[in-house]
Amino acid sequence: MLFKESLRTSRRDEMIDITRQVAALVSRQGMQEGLIVVYCPHTTAGIAINENADPDVKRDVLMRLDEVYPWSHPQYRHGEGNTASHLKAITTGTSQTVIVTEGKLLLGRWQGIYFCEFDGPRQREYYVKFIEG
Repeated sequence: MLFKESLRTSRRDEMIDITRQVAALVSRQGMQEGLIVVYCPHTTAGIAINENADPDVKRDVLMRLDEVYPWSHPQYRHGEGNTASHLKAITTGTSQTVIVTEGKLLLGRWQGIYFCEFDGPRQREYYVKFIEG
């Protein structure tokens, strides 16, 4: 099964916790055992798993990505002017795989699934693929 989910981002760079939405989808589908793949089809956004307890972690991650990949750089050549967003998306990656066991996402105590926006605000989509077994 494959599901398409939508969200609206509100800033150029942000990490949106989508853990509850993904867990609710697993619950609605009644999946008990298997894997899910959360996939982002955008070249300027990504999917990450990281801490979801302390909001400063998101702030720190986004700050450091901005330091490593500044929005403007004299040697960037990409005509759209969003090279930094492409570099951040490459660093983050396009997907994450999560184990589902006993009907629940197998995440660490402090982990959450994030949609990472690097070129917003925009209307975005992500996909959740179920692999039962």
